[in-house]
Parts: sequence; structure tokens; C-alpha cells
Amino acid sequence: MQIALFQPDIPQNTGTILRLCACLDVAAHIIEPAGFPVSDRHFRRAGMDYLDQVSITRHDSWSKFEQWRNEAGFRLVLLTTKAASSYLDYRYGRDDILLLGRESAGVPDEVAAAADARLVIPIKPGLRSLNVAMAAAMALGEAVRQTGSAIQR
Repeated sequence: MQIALFQPDIPQNTGTILRLCACLDVAAHIIEPAGFPVSDRHFRRAGMDYLDQVSITRHDSWSKFEQWRNEAGFRLVLLTTKAASSYLDYRYGRDDILLLGRESAGVPDEVAAAADARLVIPIKPGLRSLNVAMAAAMALGEAVRQTGSAIQR
């Protein structure tokens, strides 16, 4: 199981997601350009000292990420408010990559079209969306529950 962030633009959310990845031993990918430098104090503060404990791969562009993913044969699962299928009804695989879009704009249509699955976290009607870090935690929690790929103690 892996997480990919498409052009993240809020450093605190990115740091929080990377901390989640560190704690659950999940690799993370950042698809550039990000809306902040990795030296950003908010990013570092949210990630705390966990950033050294997570495997982070930075991809220069969407096309380079897609090339890498296709060569590796990983399935791409997009979390989006524009999906019809619930994240709870999906059968995750150990080699899936959970993709989360920009906090401000999600992902472009071409990125959504490249996903093998598009899933939504159902929320109360009339509300727009969850915080991206919260959505990552919910979906990753379900994925590791199903696949048993969480750290065992």
C-alpha cells in the first residue's frame, strides 16, 4: 500500500499525511509541483520528527509518476468527491496506490481518467469535503484493514 499526493498545496496537511505514512510504514509519493517548499516550517512542524521515518519519492510531474507507476504495475485508486462508489465497498490490494488531489482543486480530468478506481468518502449532503489528511487516514485505515498490510505487533 502506498499514498500519492498530487501537487499538494497545504504544507500542514502534507506533513500530517507523511506522519501517517511513517506510523503505518506506508511509502509516500509527492507529484510535483507542490505549492510550498519542503523547508516550509508548517510542513516540518506537522511532520515532526517522523519525516525521517517515511520513504518519500518525489516525482517531477504527473507524466513521470505515471511512467513509473505503469512500469511498476501498480493500481491507482483516486479519492475524489466526484466518484459514485464508496471507499468502504472497494476491494483494496496490497499493491494499490491511494491518490489524493490538491486541497484547493482536486485533480484534473486527465488524472482522474488514469485512475483504475475512483472512490468517495460519503459525507452529509450539502457539505463539500473532508480535510485531505482526514480522508487519507480514513481510506488508508480501511485499505490496511482489508489487506492486513499494517504493522503487526
